[in-house]
Amino acid sequence: MNSYERFCFNLVGKRMKGKREEYAQLRGDLISARFKTSFEAYLSTAFVSSIIVGFCAAVVIGIFTWILKLPNLIKYKGAVPGPLVALSAHSLILGTIFITLFSLLVFGGLTYLAFILYPGLEAGNRQRNIDASLPYAINYVTSMSTAGITPAEVFRLLGDSPIYGQSSVEARYVAREIDIFGRDLIDALRLVASTTPSKRMKEFLQGAMASISSGGNLTQYFRTKSDQYALENRQTQKLFLDTLGLIAESYVTAMVAGTLFLIILQSIMSVLSGDNKPMFLYAIIYIMIPLGSIAFVIMISSMTPES
Repeated sequence: MNSYERFCFNLVGKRMKGKREEYAQLRGDLISARFKTSFEAYLSTAFVSSIIVGFCAAVVIGIFTWILKLPNLIKYKGAVPGPLVALSAHSLILGTIFITLFSLLVFGGLTYLAFILYPGLEAGNRQRNIDASLPYAINYVTSMSTAGITPAEVFRLLGDSPIYGQSSVEARYVAREIDIFGRDLIDALRLVASTTPSKRMKEFLQGAMASISSGGNLTQYFRTKSDQYALENRQTQKLFLDTLGLIAESYVTAMVAGTLFLIILQSIMSVLSGDNKPMFLYAIIYIMIPLGSIAFVIMISSMTPES
């Protein structure tokens, strides 16, 4: 908790303690995202920040509205009720007040919404990172377990290996529950499994719990999961490459051949009609091609698996 978060918590933190049930989803997202800020401090920061941002934006927009006299630019042609006619002399003041209050609500609300949604987005990013790095982390765990290292030490060593990304973070939390809070391995695995954002990690930890509880061969379980996730990774990569090939063919057809055909066709029509300003041709060149290319880039970026 930094100084600003501490200031916000001291300001309204007591009021936020009663909202734990109301913001159950936010609490879960904060835990899954592994934020170090407590729920009360985070919600206090969101509330105070939204007020500050909304107030600053309202002041700036209100000043510009007053200086530029934007309300006076609005002209209404038609029958106006009598009370409104009397208020028309104060249109600048009333319009500025209205715009200022509206800006306060909009910018403050958007800031608060961003704070509420951000932990969920971060938890989603962690989930993708865990799913991508988990097969390699399990290979490491299998090697350590085969060497005769105890399960608790295996997770401790995995937590000390940052090359495995967020999977190392989850293993670090398992080791923390054992070393700091004194829990046994099964309780530590159960706690981390209930808070991890990745279903694959949750399934892996629950399987490890079952293997330990039943006295099974944990090394064999690690080896089986390693083979399973390696196979799933190969299938995912193959599906992605097939989809990428289909997207590439679609891009060539739609954005290269298609737009070239439209440009040639529109150029011929412009020459025949004597149109000096072919707006449709301009739209193809300056709007359709750039926006279409950007859309393909965004689509490929969103589909690309985490490395």
